[in-house]
Amino acid sequence: MSTTPLPGVGVRYDLTTREQRHVSVIAHRDGAGRTLNTYAGDDPDACALSLRLTEAEAASLAEALMPSHRSPSLLSTTDLGLVAERIELPATSHWNGRLLGDTRMRTDTGASIVAVLRRAEAIPSPTPNFRLAGGDTLIVIGTREGVDAAAAILGRE
Repeated sequence: MSTTPLPGVGVRYDLTTREQRHVSVIAHRDGAGRTLNTYAGDDPDACALSLRLTEAEAASLAEALMPSHRSPSLLSTTDLGLVAERIELPATSHWNGRLLGDTRMRTDTGASIVAVLRRAEAIPSPTPNFRLAGGDTLIVIGTREGVDAAAAILGRE
């Protein structure tokens, strides 16, 4: 599996199967779902099938592809109308070196920062007095609108 960022669109995931078939999935940044593409065996650039899936349809397809031993205690954010997203804090961000609580993230957007990835370390449940640093990756969960608003706040320079 390889990933390719598609600026302004999302991320494309490419997979070549054991039978040498090329499949790609585009995860749209706007949360509008996924596009599933398969390609002709004799021409890797010729798209044989393209399916635009809603978020719910993509979740149903992923569920069908998952092992049946999945724990019932795990929550599926899509079933709840929530999204979880990684948002990188740029070094030029207004929030670089400031406290998480100063962002007023949960109050202003309803989205929560549930973890911070810093270098090779994961910091779960950061408190309001956690100091943010440029290059941190924040794991944000909330509604699509809330997560988008959080990304806008965090990207503020």
